[in-house]
Amino acid sequence: MKACLFVGDISLDLSLSASHVPAPDEKVHCSAASEGVGGVVTNTAVAFAKAGGQAVLAVQVGDDPASEAIGDQLDYAGLDFRPHRIAGGLCRVVTILEPHGEKRLLLYPGVSIFPGERVIEALNLAGLDHLHTACFGPAAHALVAHARAEGMTWSIDLEPATFRNGIGELVDVLAGAELVFVNDRAADAIGADALTQLLALGVRAIIRSRGPLGAEYHSPGAAIAARPPEGLQIVDTTGAGDCLAGWFLAGRAAGLSLETALGRAVNAATFSCGHIGAQTGYPTPRDIQNFSIRTEEVA
Repeated sequence: MKACLFVGDISLDLSLSASHVPAPDEKVHCSAASEGVGGVVTNTAVAFAKAGGQAVLAVQVGDDPASEAIGDQLDYAGLDFRPHRIAGGLCRVVTILEPHGEKRLLLYPGVSIFPGERVIEALNLAGLDHLHTACFGPAAHALVAHARAEGMTWSIDLEPATFRNGIGELVDVLAGAELVFVNDRAADAIGADALTQLLALGVRAIIRSRGPLGAEYHSPGAAIAARPPEGLQIVDTTGAGDCLAGWFLAGRAAGLSLETALGRAVNAATFSCGHIGAQTGYPTPRDIQNFSIRTEEVA
């Protein structure tokens, strides 16, 4: 299996289950809580490693106690953790989960929302075949240019917050991208016929996550949908899209077909929704080995 480099955000996440979102000055007692390492790209790297892939995670962290401890909390994942420390605090995310499944998120970016340009310039890409990132900082453009110059393929997790002024902001990182991951919220932010727009910008393939409908793979030559397994309990969807991305990338790095890689990724993402928090529910191959893969061609 080929090694994959993950560069992006890392955070300390607190998820709370509550009966409702508090009104002003109201204190709501929560029924469950989960605290752990998170971040879009970090979650994807962990899912990739738990799927059996060789993951290298390059991030920027601060000098606060949370930043000091976060490496130990990632030991279980079995990835190659490469933090760069600067003064400041770690990114924090608080998620409030309501009984009907709605989520409310608060985010303090700190210094770990994306590495700075000096970190990107110092990255050693030797021995790495693929880069995965989310464009949360201006240095993402230099990062992709660095990967392109080294002959690496790359994939982008397309978050609406990274193109507030329109998808044109990311033209240089999207042109030639091997794969882009979008959910329905990101597709809506791009505008009408989002998939056609992305392909016109030079993206080679797109995976669109569809929530309870599973996910779809689109390229100029293929359109495949994978449906989720039935009967699994859905507790918290936090990080499910990141799990899907990590498992799909690991499957392709291992040489699996598009159909098998996508089907396994959807099964893994659905399984992850059975626990509160993101990484707490990320499966190993053994956890989902008996799940059927359900794929079909789509128009």
